Amino acid sequence: MELVCPAGTPATLRAAVQAGADAVYCGFRDETNARNFPGLNFSGEELVEGVRFANDHGSKVLVAINTFARVNDVDLWKKAADTAAECGANAIIAADIAVLDHVAKNHKQVRLHLSVQAAAATPEAIGFYATSFGIRRVVLPRVLSVQEIAALNRAIEVETEAFVFGGLCVMIEGRCYLSSYATGKSPNLNGVCSPPEMVSYDDEPNSTAARLSGFTIDRYEPGEPVGYPTLCKGKFKAGGKTSYLFEDPVSLNAGGMIAGLKAAGVTALKIEGRQRGKGYVTEVVRAFRKAVDAVEQGGDAIEIDRILAGQSEGSRQTAGAYSKKWR
Repeated sequence: MELVCPAGTPATLRAAVQAGADAVYCGFRDETNARNFPGLNFSGEELVEGVRFANDHGSKVLVAINTFARVNDVDLWKKAADTAAECGANAIIAADIAVLDHVAKNHKQVRLHLSVQAAAATPEAIGFYATSFGIRRVVLPRVLSVQEIAALNRAIEVETEAFVFGGLCVMIEGRCYLSSYATGKSPNLNGVCSPPEMVSYDDEPNSTAARLSGFTIDRYEPGEPVGYPTLCKGKFKAGGKTSYLFEDPVSLNAGGMIAGLKAAGVTALKIEGRQRGKGYVTEVVRAFRKAVDAVEQGGDAIEIDRILAGQSEGSRQTAGAYSKKWR
């Protein structure tokens, strides 16, 4: 199984490769990728060097061009695809049909991977993308159980990639505009659900308030881990109670399900976190490298839940939909 790891900067790309990544994924410094934060991402020159470094160490570089083009402004997305191909990217990850069509017609030598942003989770949807654009792999939405993934793999002819660690999204992948109501920007179109310039942390007498565009998203007691404020993981008052109405701030950790995902036919395991630093990337990639190698050799995954507990959002972990009981 291939281990696909986040690379938000050239430094984290090198860290991921050295920690054992089979492939890294990254994006450009613009709205064409879904981690459009200041200080992150790559220039064309940095991508060329990153591809060279990764390939020299036996790893691949996948470029995410996974947001959706604005009306009358698709050229920015097409240019990003052209640049990725010219820089030697081993694959392009895309969701927008116009981008997929552009790559399929103009860069036939570059593998196309269907982004999780496309929210393709049925044989019919995946078959459409495979027939129309020649996609070689689909990144699966984080709403499927292991049994559902196995059934899907029996019905399709392309590779599948499944998330195993990192942030979770309560929305159906690729269909979130929630933050646009507070900030005017959304991950689908602008590549960021909580723009940093609209985030503030304000000290209060007995707590710290996390705010997004002036709206209070959460309050933290002294010594409590402070999360990044997103609307879907904020506390809201309803029915006389204040609680996490959309989703608790927890992290996905499916390390204990690697063997099951392998048996289900999954080709690649993906770690979320291009917005995270070298320390996070190194620790998480190294732990999953050991776990994947153990499973590939017929053994059991290491106790990855315990090892990576400190890297989890809110310091809590879940297997997400992989172990869901409902259908």
